[in-house]
Amino acid sequence: MKKTALILTLILAAVSAVSCSAADTTASVTDTAPAAETTEAAAAESVTETENDKPTAAASSDELDFSALSTFELTSSDLKDGVWDSVITNTQNGSNRSPQLSWKPVDGASEYVVYMVDTTATNWVHWRAVTEGVTELAAGYSSEKEYVGPYPPDGTHDYEVYVFALKEKAKKVRGALDSASPEFFKLIKSLDNDGGNILAYGTITGTYTKGD
Repeated sequence: MKKTALILTLILAAVSAVSCSAADTTASVTDTAPAAETTEAAAAESVTETENDKPTAAASSDELDFSALSTFELTSSDLKDGVWDSVITNTQNGSNRSPQLSWKPVDGASEYVVYMVDTTATNWVHWRAVTEGVTELAAGYSSEKEYVGPYPPDGTHDYEVYVFALKEKAKKVRGALDSASPEFFKLIKSLDNDGGNILAYGTITGTYTKGD
């Protein structure tokens, strides 16, 4: 009788061990599942954000195609070794005067449009001017209504000057002075009027570091 009771006890112990092992396995699977679901959700979210960030064909067609334009050399005595002279800046070290610019006349051009943008700060517009046939801009050529010199809040910023040679006067020269222009290259296309109005362009880039 005692022997039979012992056998029953051993059988019950074995069954209990198997049940506990199965429960542990189920718990392990349950604990792991949320992590896998979270990873998949994050991956799906990442794909969605990437697809939304892609520019559409319509948006790109609204921008100026620079590759189709002729270019000309643009120089400035205020740009040395890729660094703008502090005199052009709107800082304690500067005089807030527009840079000197020079370029050769473009055949057929009736006017030139000048821009300076801070490409580090969403194409912040620092200079917007129009000249009729003038291809030599003396230092300080533009007034404060057309020019606000660089004043980076911190670090080093890139300031790019563009000069566009136009066949006919632009219907409208867009871009608010001293403000960001995130769609700058769409804005520039407006100079082309109905097409073929931008004959060529010149560009130079320099940096300025806060405190220099």
